[in-house]
Amino acid sequence: MSIVRRSNVFDPFADLWADPFDAFRSIVPAMSDSDTAAFANARMDWKETPETHVFKADLPGVKKEEVKVEVQDGNVLVISGERTKEKEDKNNKWHRVERSSGKFIRRFRLLESMSNRPL
Repeated sequence: MSIVRRSNVFDPFADLWADPFDAFRSIVPAMSDSDTAAFANARMDWKETPETHVFKADLPGVKKEEVKVEVQDGNVLVISGERTKEKEDKNNKWHRVERSSGKFIRRFRLLESMSNRPL
């Protein structure tokens, strides 16, 4: 059994759920760079154990000291940080740049049972 969706070039409704801005992005290439968006939407996991809650984030290239963790309004966990670009050397010639840089921020509304626990 295959779960891969096959498209039909003769079906006018095949791309009904496609991104409506794809055509616009091909006109304006700068908008098609989703590398910073991928970093800004950092993927995170949240699990609960009998003792605590654990948050894990995939933040390659970001040092632990560069990540800020705080609680706002008593029940919103905010995890933020920034990955900066490498300093450019005028003598270097880049052939490809795929690693993203920029700021990220994620917010999680904490459960009532967590509001009085230490971070």
